[in-house]
Amino acid sequence: MTKVKVLSYTISLDGYGAGPEQSLEKPMGLGAEHLHDWLRETKVFGKMVGQELGSEGFDNDFVEKGFENLGAWIMGRNMFGPIRGDWPNGEWKGWWGPNPPYHVPVFVLTHFEREPLTMKGGTTFYFVTQGIEAALEQAKKAANGRDIRIGGGADTVRQFLKAGYIDELHLAVSPVFLGSGEHLFAGIDMVSLGYKTVQRTEGELATHLVITKG
Repeated sequence: MTKVKVLSYTISLDGYGAGPEQSLEKPMGLGAEHLHDWLRETKVFGKMVGQELGSEGFDNDFVEKGFENLGAWIMGRNMFGPIRGDWPNGEWKGWWGPNPPYHVPVFVLTHFEREPLTMKGGTTFYFVTQGIEAALEQAKKAANGRDIRIGGGADTVRQFLKAGYIDELHLAVSPVFLGSGEHLFAGIDMVSLGYKTVQRTEGELATHLVITKG
């Protein structure tokens, strides 16, 4: 049975998923340079960037689990790229180069139409302009019984949380303060939405919280 999951989503100690003023040069926003240090140190991430480096341990285990049994991804436009407004051309193809680490269909939420983009390794980006319900419906068909992973940014995760679509939420709490930016839980009452069960694991560089409905 398909489950909808947020996996390996990093927040700061004060609850921000990204800093302010995200750009090509600073994709995570101002002051967020160390937010994902825990992820960059793992062996799984090393393989993503073509290096046989990185540590094993709890942090690496969580990153590895985040790719198990996945049939599709859904992400916001900011996670796909820094471009705003209408697509000027088809030149921007994501942050990860010709062979992105997804290897399944990826549905990108956007207000502007764009033709599907097929990449190496089994990744095809589909650009969905009809909102989260349409993206979820398309992702379920593509996943064919496997799980769907919701990527960033924070606004995308918030939309799916508010709608009650998230079955499991794995947060990696990084030991940094951002002070401002995109707050994950802004305007959300997790208790009223039924999210009560929390499992906590101390990783090497982050604290991992797995949240499900009680």
